[in-house]
Amino acid sequence: MPDTPDIDTPDSTAPPAPAGALETQTPYRVLARKYRPANFKDLIGQEALVRTLTNALATGRLHHAFVLTGVRGVGKTTTARIIARALNCIGPDGHGGPTPDPCGVCDNCTAIAEDRHVDVIEMDAASRTGVNDIRDLIDGVRYRPSTARKKVYIVDEVHMLSNKAFNALLKTLEEPPEHVVFIFATTEIRKVPVTVLSRCQRFDLRRVDQALLAEHFRGICAQEGVEPDADALAMIARAADGSVRDGLSLLDQAIALGDPGGDPAGAGATRIEAEAVKRMLGLADRTRVYDLFADVMAGRTAAALALLRDLYDGGADPLVVLQDLLELTHTITRLQLVPEQAGEGLPEAERVRGRDLAGNLDVATLGRTWQMLLKGIEETQRAPAPLQAAEMVLIRLCYAADLPNPADLVRQLRDAGQTAGGGGATAAGSQSAGPRATRPAASPAGPMGGTAQATAEAQPAPMPAQETEARAQDAVRPDQQPQPETFEEIVALLRDRRELRLAHHLFADVRPVRCQPGQLEINPGPHAPQDLAGRLSRLLQEITGARWIVSLSSEPGAPSLAEREAAAKRAAQVGALAHPLVQAAMETFPGARLRRIVGDAPPGAAGAPTADDDSDPRDERHEP
Repeated sequence: MPDTPDIDTPDSTAPPAPAGALETQTPYRVLARKYRPANFKDLIGQEALVRTLTNALATGRLHHAFVLTGVRGVGKTTTARIIARALNCIGPDGHGGPTPDPCGVCDNCTAIAEDRHVDVIEMDAASRTGVNDIRDLIDGVRYRPSTARKKVYIVDEVHMLSNKAFNALLKTLEEPPEHVVFIFATTEIRKVPVTVLSRCQRFDLRRVDQALLAEHFRGICAQEGVEPDADALAMIARAADGSVRDGLSLLDQAIALGDPGGDPAGAGATRIEAEAVKRMLGLADRTRVYDLFADVMAGRTAAALALLRDLYDGGADPLVVLQDLLELTHTITRLQLVPEQAGEGLPEAERVRGRDLAGNLDVATLGRTWQMLLKGIEETQRAPAPLQAAEMVLIRLCYAADLPNPADLVRQLRDAGQTAGGGGATAAGSQSAGPRATRPAASPAGPMGGTAQATAEAQPAPMPAQETEARAQDAVRPDQQPQPETFEEIVALLRDRRELRLAHHLFADVRPVRCQPGQLEINPGPHAPQDLAGRLSRLLQEITGARWIVSLSSEPGAPSLAEREAAAKRAAQVGALAHPLVQAAMETFPGARLRRIVGDAPPGAAGAPTADDDSDPRDERHEP
């Protein structure tokens, strides 16, 4: 009879042990630890790193210091331990050398896997940040390994070390003993001094693709006797955001939440349902997110708010709903710009629905939606009532859906200005088409009781080459060219010909002394360009077809157009403040200020450049 371990005989009067008591004596290992990769072949999604290190080990060209960077859970510490095992593996027979395929059964491999090898030192830089900790490490570097081939120092979260600690490490890191290898891991590579990075081989561990994560989780479920829905695994992979460890933790939670196959003892295969995972993650139904996005883009406020409330009552987190809308905005934008790439990885139903939405929206609208959702997510994160904050975001999006994009606004204003300018005559070769919107010439005024003139001045479109040549030929016929007679007409003519910078200088920096056809005498201010007279003379001759003499004078001359406009607006402000209705408003709202007077343009400002022009930055609105 074979030997058996000594086991105490239970008392016959003691109650029987519950079913499964022997199994519960073995502590449960979470999936992230149970399925931690033991060699390079088990690492997923890091092909470049695996190939480089495998070749380096096979050829004996392994560096003495490495820095591994990437987001949490992609395998930085795991890779460091695999490198330590590969360097110190001695094979099942005890005579092997460094290998890219550690055996996993020798003393060194098992001790490193169980985190108890004396020559593989792991240090958490988040809790040991000082220079004294690094000095202790440096002191140990001088001694050869006890049982291993290489002494390996693994420093996790290395960016947490202090500057003094980094400086103390530099010399040893540059010229370490041949028996020492340093492996640093960090999620904040930018915080690691460049002097340290230059002494290490750097590997950037990538986020693992969602499809690859889902397939990896499917294999683990098969080993665990779990039957998952494909949609459930896709949700978990998406929520993991490229982190294998995060995904395995979510998978652990989903298995615990799953249906044990109808067997109370859990003997049947556990089912992971998509609806259960959706509730666990606080996710909204993807098809309903598309419905919500369509309602918002169509401006259907009531329907959008009702759908959000329904999703919330079903367990969806309002913040997650907004994040789903943000992701959907990005997906639709890519479907519009790069449809052959954006559809990869999407279910067929989502791909078809997304293409339909992409065909009805323009990039400007999608960009505006993206910006508003980004701002809304930030507000919802800080809000004491996330649902209310999310509703306000949807309301803003619904009302913004009716707004034209900036390009349409500019086009409407230009068309309205050309129509108001009279005639609707367009240049030869113009490509404008369709009805032109007109703006009312006057609108009811505010408390002043007058009328506010709303005029839009035509902005000439770029001329075709044929028209430019025709105008150049017309320049020899002065009888058909404009002949300004006043200083104000000269400024207006320059603005009409899009000579805005020169027009601005005449408006703001010049005082007219004398003006008559063919002759202009001015007193330039300190900000006027030195060649103003020559430039203006040549330009006027080119435009009018007649000779113009522009001369400088030391006489004070009349006030500049900018000074006249400012004086007129000051007078208008004084008059407005004296109005009984304005005084009553000031008394009703203490501290109120008169910001703007809407009315007829002040005298003498006919040629003044406005804020709508692309003129000099010093041009001001002169709003009291």
